Amino acid sequence: MTIRVLVAEDQSAVRAGLVLILGSAADIEVVGEAGDGEEAVRLARGLRPDLVLMDIQMPRLDGVSATKQVVAERLADVLVLTTFDLDEYVFGALRAGASGFLLKDTEAHSLLEAVRTVARGEGLIAPAVTRRLIAEFAGAGRVPATAAADRAVLDSLTRREREVLGCLGEGLSNAEIAVRLSMAEATVKTHVSRLLGKLELRSRVQAAVLAQELGV
Repeated sequence: MTIRVLVAEDQSAVRAGLVLILGSAADIEVVGEAGDGEEAVRLARGLRPDLVLMDIQMPRLDGVSATKQVVAERLADVLVLTTFDLDEYVFGALRAGASGFLLKDTEAHSLLEAVRTVARGEGLIAPAVTRRLIAEFAGAGRVPATAAADRAVLDSLTRREREVLGCLGEGLSNAEIAVRLSMAEATVKTHVSRLLGKLELRSRVQAAVLAQELGV
């Protein structure tokens, strides 16, 4: 299956480089390019890509606001491009529902694998990027603001769902969770979907940060 990607990056040279790298993979197709956040949202509505590779700092509409719109309208998954020192921007994207985070200086093969990872529904990009971000946010006590993110709602999870949540907090993929808990990968996906609904969370990344913060 071909992964259809929309690239949103305001710097034309950087955008061209991203498009070149993505285009080198047989299973990835770049279906559109956007130079600002407003254009990214408009193209996402029209093209309905599988994934938007979204820069954080863009004119007209920043990447965080664009991510929020794309996720809210269920137009595509969003993989955010960032520099790690811009943690407030990253946290905003996390709250907006981004499915993954990628450092701008990442290697080409890591970019391709990150796109494939998010396209599979594995919202965590392990280990160098996401686990580091999770630790940073959890250590600072800054978790996504959600109506249901408290221990009362955690108590509503089944034992197995809590185990899965704990694995998410470690940055494990569905396949890794399946091995850890001795269950089918399809069953893991079902548990992840259910616990996200119960906790009113938009992404696995948010669930992972919550798990870290609450010590699940």
